[in-house]
Amino acid sequence: MRLYLFLLLTILISSCSIFKKTDATMTQTNKDIDWQGHRGCRGLLPENTIPAFIKALEFPIKTLELDVAISKDNKVIVTHEPWFSSSISTLSNGDFLTKEQEEDYLIYQMTYEEIKKIDVGLRGNPKFEQQKAIPAHKPSLEDMVKAVEQYCTQTNIPFPFYDIEIKSDEKWYGTKTPQPEEYVKIVLSEIDKLGITNRMNLQSFDVHILNEVHRQNPKIKQAYLIQNLRSLEDNLELIDFKPAIYSPYYKLVTKKMLQKVHAKNIKLIPWTVNNIVDMDKLINLGVDGIITDYPNKIEETSYYKSDQK
Repeated sequence: MRLYLFLLLTILISSCSIFKKTDATMTQTNKDIDWQGHRGCRGLLPENTIPAFIKALEFPIKTLELDVAISKDNKVIVTHEPWFSSSISTLSNGDFLTKEQEEDYLIYQMTYEEIKKIDVGLRGNPKFEQQKAIPAHKPSLEDMVKAVEQYCTQTNIPFPFYDIEIKSDEKWYGTKTPQPEEYVKIVLSEIDKLGITNRMNLQSFDVHILNEVHRQNPKIKQAYLIQNLRSLEDNLELIDFKPAIYSPYYKLVTKKMLQKVHAKNIKLIPWTVNNIVDMDKLINLGVDGIITDYPNKIEETSYYKSDQK
């Protein structure tokens, strides 16, 4: 009987210790999570548009994630593809852009004035049922940052950070995008002009772009986007520097990967996490941030709720 009571007491004490440790970890971890609005808030408003970025700031977002390409007149344009997508684009005459027409509407072969005439919000996005369809165009990075920071000033909220992906692929060089050296030069110049160098990082899947950014300005914070099955070590062999952030597709994240990344003093921020259960699992694992299409779901996570108590 005494042995039974001793064992029961031991289990109860251990359980209490575990719960206390978990609660403390949850609060501390959640406080430092870099919540990022993917393409603004693609699940709620048209992606990579000014309204979507402003809407994202209504939620606990620290960072706005976006993509950029270059126009014919060397403007940095906020766009996921370096062309107009037939799934969301409406021409100035009201016709829907077709798949066959996409090659005729390359960002790199259009001026910013021409780009602004094409709507990318009125049709909504069939992949995101909650997305509200509104008139919107692809903005320049300059117009986007100015609009966001004007909103922050008016509403008295902190300026966000920016996670800027340089959309690039070797087969696009010279036709859909500039060559890496020129591409990076234009982007870095614009970031410097906007005065956001200390509140942003650049990211890319293209290792040539990452290496070129490091060559032109090694002080720039970079995230290494990953969607392949190679090991951490093999991926890092492809770049000439240690990135500040390792950013894999969220289903690739494992405890072992996280431990290896953190052992190298690199942050791990997965993309794109739209399920609350997955968000909680990843934060419990110890990731440093979450990129999501649905910033409105952040407050529904157990980690966020625990931090509000």
